[in-house]
Amino acid sequence: MHLPTLGLLAAVAAFVADQATKAWALSTLWPPYSCGMGVLPVLNLRLGFNAGVTFGMFRDSAAGAVWVLVAVGLLVVAFLGSWLWRTRSGAEAVGLGLVIGGALGNILDRLRRGAVTDFLDAHYGGWHWPTFNVADIGIVCGGSLLLISADGPG
Repeated sequence: MHLPTLGLLAAVAAFVADQATKAWALSTLWPPYSCGMGVLPVLNLRLGFNAGVTFGMFRDSAAGAVWVLVAVGLLVVAFLGSWLWRTRSGAEAVGLGLVIGGALGNILDRLRRGAVTDFLDAHYGGWHWPTFNVADIGIVCGGSLLLISADGPG
């Protein structure tokens, strides 16, 4: 298979999975910031919205800068798309696709709602990881795949 096509398929899969799960979360877990529902001893489904960037950083200043965050996101997607077009590795193509699909899912949320829809609440012993979504999983897994598949220096 043509490697950019493989990457585009990964991007579409990540984007569709993200948007489908967010639609489910919005219809099932309302109202936001409630207790949600327990799935595992270490995982709850709990609806929330992130107007900031990673882990909610800069949420106060980012709320008014949605268009800046969207523009930066689109620039990153364009860069990754250019990289995808030149890749010579299947693992790299899939990694880039997952990051692109996840980024586009979160960009669409910012355009629709001004914030990213989050609903996965991982926790242990009273400690909670910042709530996240399937797009974030795609970005982390794709970035990890890029790191693992990297040739290294030289």
